[in-house]
This record gives sequence, structure tokens and C-alpha cells, in this order.
Amino acid sequence: ELTSLLESRISHFYMNFQVDEIGRVVSVGDGIARAYGLNEIQAGEMVEFSSGVKGIALNLENENVGIVVFGSDTAIKEGDLVKRTGSIVDVPAGKAMLGSVVDGLGVPIDGRGALSDHERRRVEVKAPGIIERKSVHEPMQTGLKAVDSLVPIGRGQRELIIGD
Repeated sequence: ELTSLLESRISHFYMNFQVDEIGRVVSVGDGIARAYGLNEIQAGEMVEFSSGVKGIALNLENENVGIVVFGSDTAIKEGDLVKRTGSIVDVPAGKAMLGSVVDGLGVPIDGRGALSDHERRRVEVKAPGIIERKSVHEPMQTGLKAVDSLVPIGRGQRELIIGD
């Protein structure tokens, strides 16, 4: 009788649990944190530090992970816990964003409340190949005649401008 009672209790026993992969910060500085213990993390995955600051895992190595910190890294210390979120970093996009002031993660900071009816796009996407890109055919005026005459720029063109 005791055996059947135990079997019935065990068969109806349900355990709901969630397993999080947690690592520790090895070093932090200049907006970059290095952490170990996040063996299953994906490139571009959002992580959260114990201080609440978030970051994106970009440099995956055998021993540790390089994380770009979103926000100030002064709240993050060596030895702090860092947790995987399981989601790739994405931000709001589309026409719903027009006129909104947002931070780097797309969170509204203009006091107008949350964005409604918006799509989301991943931050890290592969650029289209040279053949698929639309050709540059329309000039873009900078408003500075010296720049426009010395360095003609087309609308949609990628141009590296370095100055002292």
C-alpha cells in the first residue's frame, strides 16, 4: 500500500524550473567586459549583469567572452555575475519610430511612453552583397561647397571621413 501511494504521488509530481547559465566578470574597462562561464552563449546575444546593466556578447573565445556594455561600465566590477538572456539583441524599427527619441536599445527616453505597433530587427545582420545593393545614382549635397567639390558623395554611399 505504501508503494502504490508513493508511486501515485511521484507520478503526479511536477517540477517547474528554469535553468540560467551564469558567468563571472573577469575584467572590465573601456566599455568592454570579459566574462567566463558562459559556454553556450551565442554571438550577438543579450546578457545582463548583476547591476542591471545590459550588454551584447560579441567576442566568443574558448576561455571567456567579450561583452560590449550598453551604458556605463562603472557599475560592473570584477567577480560580478553575468547572466544569459537567451535572446539575440534586437531593436524597434519602422514607421512607429518616427518622431521618437530612444536610447541605443530602442527604449523611449522622451517621456511619451512605450512605442506601439512596431516591428523589431536584429542589431547584427550580414550586409547585402555588392550585387544585391542598389547602385549609387543620386548625389548628396552636404551644404559645404568645398566638401561637395573635393569629395563628391552619392546618396546611400558608405564613406569613411576621418579628421583631426
